[in-house]
Amino acid sequence: MAEHVDCVVIGAGAVGLGIARRLARAGREVLILEAAEAAGTEVSSRNSEVIHAGIYYPKDSLKARFCVAGKKALYDFCAERGVPHRRATKLIVATAEDQHPALAKLKAAAEANGVDDLVPLTAEQARAMEPQLHCTAALLSPSTGIVDSHELTQALLADAEAHGAILACHAPVVGGRVGEDGIALRAGGAEPMELVARSVVNAAALGAQAIAGAMEGLPRAEVPPIHYAKGNYFTLSGVKAPFTRLIYPLPVDFWLGVHVTIDMGGQVRFGPDVEWIDTPEYEVDPRRADSFYQAVRSYWPALPDGALQPGYAGVRPKIVPKGVATPDFLIRGPRDHGVPGLINLFGIESPGLTSCLAIGDHVAGLLA
Repeated sequence: MAEHVDCVVIGAGAVGLGIARRLARAGREVLILEAAEAAGTEVSSRNSEVIHAGIYYPKDSLKARFCVAGKKALYDFCAERGVPHRRATKLIVATAEDQHPALAKLKAAAEANGVDDLVPLTAEQARAMEPQLHCTAALLSPSTGIVDSHELTQALLADAEAHGAILACHAPVVGGRVGEDGIALRAGGAEPMELVARSVVNAAALGAQAIAGAMEGLPRAEVPPIHYAKGNYFTLSGVKAPFTRLIYPLPVDFWLGVHVTIDMGGQVRFGPDVEWIDTPEYEVDPRRADSFYQAVRSYWPALPDGALQPGYAGVRPKIVPKGVATPDFLIRGPRDHGVPGLINLFGIESPGLTSCLAIGDHVAGLLA
């Protein structure tokens, strides 16, 4: 016999946990189902760990709104909960004078999103901050930061659990059905279970389409395709860290470019690139370093041969194929698909980590 629960959140990454925390704090009974062995071990653990400012996204898009609001909420949450984080700041650099109009356009787009703290810099001003940097102009983003993503997910989970949420790991959702008394879910794993929930939030990232597609009663047209964009990272070995800030080139072809990030331990890493793959896998091919050397030397000419070592990889859950502009977050609720109590989140890639608390607020509003 199926167990009846108030609300099920599928996926215990930063976004799923942000939603579960928000619902639990509102007094909802929340069960979190996670296919992996622990929370925060999939997409949330394989990224740049950057707290984004909200610069790159179209005005009034969900990405722009949630990134700007989420950034503030995330800094407050990390400070309150003791989550390791730092306002590392970021330089977005032009490496040729013909890129200066694009830099100005980026500043204007950021201001349209409410990001009003970008500071234009000359090459001399930028090099005074980062002596090893090559550029012809730059933008300084004071509100860009870094966060320990593992500690963040653990803090989100702890807060959700403190308000009554329960996490079940090794519990992949393998099917569902829309019924008159709620949404029935079948979860597999070592201890299979059947649940009937008043509300279901599908925040399963790479698995979101498969779960939505296995839900009887949800129109098939409501399930977009999924495409896997692997991002490889390389770390710096045998060389002192050249920068103290994050360094980003100008975006090219729907991609932010190979950039420099620094983790909370001071480790420098470069990436991600974009490698389109058929199924998720996480091996970093050392041969991809060739393109990294070329990209990085455009703004750090002193990068020595042999200094880049394979680091790690993540996979972005894209809803469009290669060569198509990345769309907005796709968050579909009852008003969209007609199924009471069901929210599906598709294509939640960057800036998903930064936006996790704002997305939680939005989803709670859709279910209110």
